[in-house]
Order: sequence, then structure tokens, then C-alpha cells
Amino acid sequence: MYSILDIDLDYFNTCENPVQRFDSLLNWANRPVDFIVEKHYEVLKQWQKRIRKIGLSSPTHIMHVDEHHDMMDEQAVPNIANVVVHALRRWPQCRVHWLVEDPIDSPEMWLSDSTWEKLSPRFSKGAHKPRNWPKPNLVSVCTSPDFVAKAILDQLLAKIEPNLSW
Repeated sequence: MYSILDIDLDYFNTCENPVQRFDSLLNWANRPVDFIVEKHYEVLKQWQKRIRKIGLSSPTHIMHVDEHHDMMDEQAVPNIANVVVHALRRWPQCRVHWLVEDPIDSPEMWLSDSTWEKLSPRFSKGAHKPRNWPKPNLVSVCTSPDFVAKAILDQLLAKIEPNLSW
């Protein structure tokens, strides 16, 4: 079993206490952030590289903490709107949980019926992590600076290991 905690800092835009919420996620993970990217689709290459490095073929779980589900198109090239679609297609045994307080929409409205039918059994959403969800083996953070207020971004980044290079 290999689990990823994927945190997009835009998730904290609507949190009452973003730093406290971020701390609680990192405390649950009980491990440091492995890497930081600016655009969400950049996590795919990093995930693949690290999974190959330890000799696995795929992750089993991805906790996607984000204001958006990132399943808004089916384009062949990964972009900020479709990173979860690419992860689910690339790793057919992987489950994704979209951790979100108030979903603004559903992937079902963006994807073709056939794609949603294939992916939806492995996709869930909700304000809490599913019971027995495994702790992460890898933690990635996406800064999304175009979508996060600078003050919040600075506060959240200050909580990450100071020696992490990105």
C-alpha cells in the first residue's frame, strides 16, 4: 500500500483558520512535506519519479486536499484542471478522495459519461478523510499562487520544513 497526501494551498482560501487546518493535516500525515510545486499538474512527474525510485508501480490512495476536484477535462496533456483524471487513468487500482468542505461542483458535469463511469467508483469526496484511510508515504504541496492570497500563502509555507528546496 502506498498513499499520497496531495495538498493544494487554494483549499485554505475558505477555511476559518487556515494555519490550524494545515497543521492538522500535517500532524495526521506525521511526516514532512516531500516536495512543493507551483502548478498542480507538476505533481504527476514527481509522484511517478518517487514511486519508481522505491520500486512500486502505482499508489493505492491519493488524498486530494483542494478547493477544486481537478477533473474538469479529459485532455491528453496534464494541466491544472485535470491532474486527478490523469492520476486515475495512469493508476487504475488507485483510489482518490477529494477532501473539500463545500464542493463548488462535481467532476460528473465535466467528464464524458463513459469516463465518469470508469473513474467514479474510485473517487469519493467529503469534508473528512474516509475511515481507515492510510497515512501518507508521500506529501506534496501545490502553492497555486494565482489562486491563494499572498498572506495565507506565506503563513502556510512558513509551516513547512525550512530546509525544503523547491
